[in-house]
Amino acid sequence: MRMVVFQIIVLLGSMNAFVKAVGLVNSSKCSEATCGNVSIPYPFGIDTDCNMTALYWINCSHSFSPPKPFLATIKLEVLDISLDGTLRINYPMLWGCSDATSSEFDSYTSRRLVFSQSRNKFVAMGCNNFASLNDAENFVLCGCMSVCNDGNREMNINNSCNGINCCQTAIPVLDVFSASLRSMDTGTYNISPSCKYAFIVEQKWFETNLTNPFEVQNMSHVPVVLEWRIDPTLFPLVTGNNKSDEETSTYVCANRSSTLTCSCKRGFKGNPYLSHPERCAGKLLLTSVYIDECIENSTPCLDFWNSSSRDWNKNNHSSLRCVNTFGSYYCVEDDPIFKPSPPPTKAITIAISTSLGLLFLLIGGWWSYKVIKKRKNIKRKEKFFKRNGGLLLQQQLSSSEANVEKTKLFNSKDLEKATDHFNVNRILGQGGQGTVYKGMLVDGKIIAVKKSKVIGEEKQLEEFINEVFILSQINHRHVVKLLGCCLETEVPLLVYEFIPNGTLSQYLHVQNEEFPATWDMRLRIATEVAGALFYLHSAASLPIYHRDIKTTNILLDDKYRAKIADFGTSRSIGVDQTHLTTVVQGTFGYLDPEYFQSSQFTEKSDVYSFGVVLVELLTGEKAISSARIPESKSLATYFIHSMEENNLFDIIDAQVMKDSKKEEIIAVANLAKMCLNLNGKKRPTMKEVAMQLESVQTLRKASNVQQNHEEVECVRSEMYEQWDVISMSTMSGADNSVASSSNTRPLLSF
Repeated sequence: MRMVVFQIIVLLGSMNAFVKAVGLVNSSKCSEATCGNVSIPYPFGIDTDCNMTALYWINCSHSFSPPKPFLATIKLEVLDISLDGTLRINYPMLWGCSDATSSEFDSYTSRRLVFSQSRNKFVAMGCNNFASLNDAENFVLCGCMSVCNDGNREMNINNSCNGINCCQTAIPVLDVFSASLRSMDTGTYNISPSCKYAFIVEQKWFETNLTNPFEVQNMSHVPVVLEWRIDPTLFPLVTGNNKSDEETSTYVCANRSSTLTCSCKRGFKGNPYLSHPERCAGKLLLTSVYIDECIENSTPCLDFWNSSSRDWNKNNHSSLRCVNTFGSYYCVEDDPIFKPSPPPTKAITIAISTSLGLLFLLIGGWWSYKVIKKRKNIKRKEKFFKRNGGLLLQQQLSSSEANVEKTKLFNSKDLEKATDHFNVNRILGQGGQGTVYKGMLVDGKIIAVKKSKVIGEEKQLEEFINEVFILSQINHRHVVKLLGCCLETEVPLLVYEFIPNGTLSQYLHVQNEEFPATWDMRLRIATEVAGALFYLHSAASLPIYHRDIKTTNILLDDKYRAKIADFGTSRSIGVDQTHLTTVVQGTFGYLDPEYFQSSQFTEKSDVYSFGVVLVELLTGEKAISSARIPESKSLATYFIHSMEENNLFDIIDAQVMKDSKKEEIIAVANLAKMCLNLNGKKRPTMKEVAMQLESVQTLRKASNVQQNHEEVECVRSEMYEQWDVISMSTMSGADNSVASSSNTRPLLSF
């Protein structure tokens, strides 16, 4: 007997655990609670018996007036809980009056809470401040840099967070991470407060709830949006198991990455995580009522008998049987003598007429829908065309300065067909401005189609129009050709010539056994890029500054000839202008320090970026690398330091050392050093750079021809004796203005 009682107790305990695990709670008790001014809907709960899991237990602290809710698992204040799967909390900020690094933050992934990428931003404040979010191995996941006010104008703290004393950027998927603040101060104006701030914050709150961004300096916490998900194993009833069609028709659940989210269907309201009937209700249903005449009237055939003029045997009325029809009925007698009434034809006629009417109504509705949809698509394309700057581009492309013969407007259907409806298998690459797809036109021509990101700001539209306008004016064999564009889609599409061999960065840093990066190829590529930049600076109808020269923006065609690409941030200037004053833009590692300090971009800023590319060709190293010591993460700094320490040949790429002569390496290295001069006025022009590279290339070709006719050893000894005299006279004599304008040593001195 005792054993039976014990088994019953164990069974009841197991059933209680199961009920709590699967979420079978008292709906009237746990549907929604409040803590102060915050509503706490299920699956969250204040009572320990009113939450789906302990991870969603809300601790309502009455130490405040009114009380404040805290998520017990992370001990942070809850501002709002929404059934759309979001949770707003107060999140701590990082600040410091010098360089600072936070301790590691857990992204709460184990608690099925993640930072919302779409609704949060990473913001940093301070003068010359570089803030970043780093992963567990201290690699930068994202970051931004805020520069100082230039000191020539009154500081306006009511401006947007646009890079001056304040910057912002999107956040990636965060797991375990930390935040760091690093000063970039180099002695420039410092009007803003010396302390620096970095924090993740809800974008909408940051942009709409603050009079100016710098109000957060008086706060210790800011609102952040988390996304919460349900573990399907803890809530099997939500997935629709063992539930009737009537109940599951009011809500829908989706299983994503082993997590579950539910919502009421359109027309229904309620909490989809509660048990039936509190789950989702409230939709008005339109139903057609079907009446059974024989059931509604208990004696229909008796009434029919009494109203009949025929002399029936009234004692036999009990043998009459009622037969129901759509909209009517008739009676039959089981006695063979009785002749049943024929079924009514009126109801059949009405049913057929109604069916035909509905059929014609559907056909007419479908045709009307197609016509309206076609007109809507036409208006939609016209709207996109205007929004994407189509009228302005048409005017510019029809001008005499534009390359009209080479640039045209494509329609969306042709490009969708060319890219197989932008199939993911056609993707060539992705960048900050959009995704590039490989396509083929109906005439068999291979193209590259760049699908821009959704244009939501005037700045993005300006960059798009700027790239089309600038490329339409350029006709150079070492600049990628723009064939045309399409403006009638939601996002603009650019059509380029197809460049098959990827980027110079891939060629240098990914091993290619079939076509290794020999010294001859590297020297030729450098000369081609320098010549193209010289054309942009000096030979184009209006001088053009590229503003983003780097190895990922240099493409290689089928013969590994260089093609400069990506002119989204480029600018054309007047002939009498010497610089552009802009918000600092560019890529770390290639950015001109002088431009970074002054916000003034000159042609010498492109020269600096090319100098970094030249060093990459010499060393095979990346412009920024965490593999080097912290002081030498920048390739430019690493290179200059190695030259000053007479360790140049220790950092030169093995393939270059194998293929070239030391005198050639020294010549190109000295040229790169001049390009990387911190004083822009002391850097050579791209014309001088191009001519000096051509001189090195010419001397190398002459040396190779001579080696084919003479003994190798004899030629080598003679060439070493004469090299200094030949290279010095040729390189300085190629353009007498080089020495005077650049104020530098001859290339071969070291």
